[in-house]
Amino acid sequence: MEELVDRLGNGDLKEKIEAAMAVRKLVRKSNSKSSKSVVRSRLASAGVIDPLVSMLQPSFPLSAREPALLALLNLAVRNQRNKIRIVTSGAIPPLVELLKFQHGNLKELAAAAILTLSSAAPNKPTIAASGVAPLLVRVLCSGSVQGRVDAVTALYNLSTCEEDPKLVLDPEAAPPLIDLLKECKKYSKFAEKTTALLEILSNSDEGRIAVTNVDGGILTLVETVEDGSLVSTAHAVGALLSLCQSSRDKYRELILREGAIPGLLRLTAEGTPEAQDRARILLDLLRESPPQNRLTSSVLERIVYNFAAHVDGTDKATETAKKLLRDMVQKSMEHSLSHMQLRASSPFKDSVNVKNHLLPMGVDSKPMK
Repeated sequence: MEELVDRLGNGDLKEKIEAAMAVRKLVRKSNSKSSKSVVRSRLASAGVIDPLVSMLQPSFPLSAREPALLALLNLAVRNQRNKIRIVTSGAIPPLVELLKFQHGNLKELAAAAILTLSSAAPNKPTIAASGVAPLLVRVLCSGSVQGRVDAVTALYNLSTCEEDPKLVLDPEAAPPLIDLLKECKKYSKFAEKTTALLEILSNSDEGRIAVTNVDGGILTLVETVEDGSLVSTAHAVGALLSLCQSSRDKYRELILREGAIPGLLRLTAEGTPEAQDRARILLDLLRESPPQNRLTSSVLERIVYNFAAHVDGTDKATETAKKLLRDMVQKSMEHSLSHMQLRASSPFKDSVNVKNHLLPMGVDSKPMK
């Protein structure tokens, strides 16, 4: 290892390249995760990171920068300390420069490096402040499938940074994000990251327009509300809520047309507390009747509880009341689906009246806690 460090620091160009390739090989040829971890730590302690980072600089030819980048990637994987060392050694500016290249392979390797390094919380502010987000969006728009997946994950990592600057996404990220969400399983971890970014996009006028202009954009969010994990449903309903809150007249009909009501009703009973609240607010916005004409959730719960207590006694009243409320939601969902099927077979005349068929008249959607 001392010889490798010497060749990286003092060798000629050919020796530096060979040494960088040797670093990568040392990590890769280790037989187990534990042995790989030991090799990564020993190489870093020996001092290979600084000279490898220096090889990323524009003064080096691409033939040297690529093996140096591959070596650093292998040192960073599953090693938080090495990730932090690589960033503090100054790797981010040359990685940003590599992301500007038209050379597809190097650009995507740089995106993979940003993904790996941004998974360490102490690195996120430095990376976020580097101006890398628009370049990752370019990879998202034009990269290979793996490049696009890496770009999404890197952008998601940056979106979780608690310090300023906060992640701002270019609206051109909307089409590839929607396309990726269409293709993946809605309950997957990748869907959770994708919907998180779409929710960020929905917080700006330009982002909202971009999401709704994508063919199937709103429908894909609705499908995620129906089929997603607890996390992805919360992000998807958050994005839909942002649309409707920004301009109810503009987005209400578009959301109703995609059949959002059944998924939202189920979410009020089965989602996270945050998702339940969002779903209730969105259902209110999708209705026409004024709030004063509806039963409040607490009044409805009390009526159902009293009925359950009368039928089954106070000992079983809570459990019976919850079942009754779930059955009401299920019947309402079935009624809504039946109504939408009837509407699909007849001319679309007055989508504004869809609300009249969403819930039992005058009943709020909030389930019993």
